[in-house]
Amino acid sequence: MKTKQLLCLVLLAALLPACASTDSRIRQEQSAFDSYPPAVQAKIRAGQVGIGFTPAQVRLALGKPDRIYNRETTAGVAEVWAYRESQSAFSFGVGGFSGGGSGVGAGVGLGTAPDSGEEKTRVTFTGGLVSAVEQSAGVQ
Repeated sequence: MKTKQLLCLVLLAALLPACASTDSRIRQEQSAFDSYPPAVQAKIRAGQVGIGFTPAQVRLALGKPDRIYNRETTAGVAEVWAYRESQSAFSFGVGGFSGGGSGVGAGVGLGTAPDSGEEKTRVTFTGGLVSAVEQSAGVQ
C-alpha cells in the first residue's frame, strides 16, 4: 500500500509544472485574452512575446518571472523580467532508526523544486510596454 502512495506522490510532483501552462493562464484570463488582436493572441499561445506587449500579455505568454530587476540607462530606468529554464528536480530521502529493543521507525521524504538553470529569456519594459526581448541561443 505504501508503494502505491509513494508512486502517486511522484506522479503528482511530475505533473505540477503543467499546472502553470500557457493554456491554463489563458483560461484564467480568457476575457482579457479575447480582447487582444489575433496576432498578439497567436504569439501568446506560442509562448512568445513581442515589442509593445503589456505586462499582462507577457504574464499570459511566459508566466510569472523568476526574477525582476531594474536597468538604469541614459534613457532612464527600465524594468527587466528574467525567466529561467525551469524543470522539476526531485529529491528523495530515506531515513530510519532503531529503538533500544522497543521498536523500529523509518521515514521517507519526497520533494520537488524548480531547477536553478540559466536564464533563457529577458523582457525589458520601458514606459510600461515591452521595449526589448533577449533570448539565449537555441530558444525560439
